[in-house]
Amino acid sequence: MSKRALKKYLSEIKKEEIEEQLMDLYARFPVVKEYYDFVFNPKEDKLVQEAKTKISNEYFPIKRRKPKARRSVAQKYIKHFLKLGVEPSLVADVMLFNIEVAQTFEENKNVPDAFYKSMLNSFAEGVQYISVNALLPEFKERILKIYTITQEKEWLHGEEFSRVLDILD
Repeated sequence: MSKRALKKYLSEIKKEEIEEQLMDLYARFPVVKEYYDFVFNPKEDKLVQEAKTKISNEYFPIKRRKPKARRSVAQKYIKHFLKLGVEPSLVADVMLFNIEVAQTFEENKNVPDAFYKSMLNSFAEGVQYISVNALLPEFKERILKIYTITQEKEWLHGEEFSRVLDILD
């Protein structure tokens, strides 16, 4: 159904019917419930803390011995936050937190080359998001610290990390 057809349909039915349909959607679909729960009671700090805990657990597990170190866990949260409309500075915080935790993890581990490429992608996405949302003054220090660590530790793709910073100029 197109937006125009939906608009026409909604204009033709009574307000009570729309309310009933909305309540039905709320009851049937967890995504709709989650959206309205967020809109009317946005506990952004709680969501961010939950995401950070899960991301940390990927690299430094509490319940299992071996870390999974999957970038996808952080990406899932970031994508979800963007859909919900979480405050951009909180999304940027989670983006950088993911890289910072990964850098701490990498210090003591022998990680595959794909790990570095993945972190480069996360770094590029984070810097671009921060730049687009005009949050650079707030996050510049953390970005530079992440970059400095990649250079000091001689991470793979060091040149690409440098190129990412070029968009800030």
